[in-house]
Amino acid sequence: MPRHITGHAVYKATVTKLILSAQHVKPYLQGGKNDANNAVAICEVASRPHMKYVGIKSETQQTIQLVHRTRTVAIRARTALANEIRSTLTEFGILCDRSGIHITRQTLMQAIHDSNNVWPEPLRSLWQLQAKRLDDLNEQIEPRFAEFFGTFWLVFAGCGSAVLAAGFNGEGSNLGIGFVGVSLAFGLTVLTMAYAVGHISGGHFNPAVTLGLLAGGRFQAKDAAGYIIAQVIGGIVAGAVLYFVASGKAGFVVGGFASNGFGELSPGKYSMGAAFAMEVVMTAIFLFVIMGATHKDAAAGFAPIAIGLCLTLIHLVSIPVTNTSVNPARSLGVALFADTAALSQVWLFWIAPMIGGVLGALAYNVVKSDK
Repeated sequence: MPRHITGHAVYKATVTKLILSAQHVKPYLQGGKNDANNAVAICEVASRPHMKYVGIKSETQQTIQLVHRTRTVAIRARTALANEIRSTLTEFGILCDRSGIHITRQTLMQAIHDSNNVWPEPLRSLWQLQAKRLDDLNEQIEPRFAEFFGTFWLVFAGCGSAVLAAGFNGEGSNLGIGFVGVSLAFGLTVLTMAYAVGHISGGHFNPAVTLGLLAGGRFQAKDAAGYIIAQVIGGIVAGAVLYFVASGKAGFVVGGFASNGFGELSPGKYSMGAAFAMEVVMTAIFLFVIMGATHKDAAAGFAPIAIGLCLTLIHLVSIPVTNTSVNPARSLGVALFADTAALSQVWLFWIAPMIGGVLGALAYNVVKSDK
């Protein structure tokens, strides 16, 4: 019986419940491993006055660990299946790089529906089965959690750099990173998380990116709502944690709290029309770069760098105008805690980036399609 289940069973008993780690028992094991020798070793270890014991895990803790183990197994199975698919496609003269699971699936579906080749029916059926297995594994891995954590990091670290570090003064000297540092921070959040979880969810971290990729034919409609909800929740949680941290400083004034705005809330006092145009154009460029960097013909492994640098450049250009959104989840996440009218203007930072995302993706497909 597993040790933690045993611990639960005797929890109410009038005996002392102690769990020993196997690594602490092994040095005291004499002879072969059997019940008698194990018992002697356990008694010896238990008699040691300074021995460290393992706490009894709750059923909730065990369940969480099981979920993580199951997800890890699913990731390994998906990687193995993707490698098998690439190998099978290569045997029939269809080259597929290792730039991502979504590219592998896209190439597989193109092969299945390729009207220029009359594949044997058993082969087509095999590919269809592999595609279904890949979709099932993708569902098990829960990419929405990856989107939550990615968006959390983007908002917490990106906006955190503006709230906590942009104008920081220490020991009588100005150590603030300024808006150049903030721009770089936002780019680095996307770069780091894209490498960390991009292979799980695609690394959107932004409702405008999700909608743009959907419009550009790079994303499935059935997953869009789940992604956007996860991103919004991630942004709000990040805003709440950042507010908690920032308010721990004596004399902290909330102010704009790195929120986006136009008119009086614009860093440069730009009009609503100028802010709208800037957000549409910047988000369109962002999606154009994303579509190109993640295209099947692009150099594998460099997409996060190009995307992160693009977001850095976008901030360098547009911080004076809107404080840079290009991400509705980022705007809402901090607007909820700002001590200004930022929340009343957040509509613009939903509508403009969404329009820009769709336009950018469609523009890239005009330049170079996936077909």
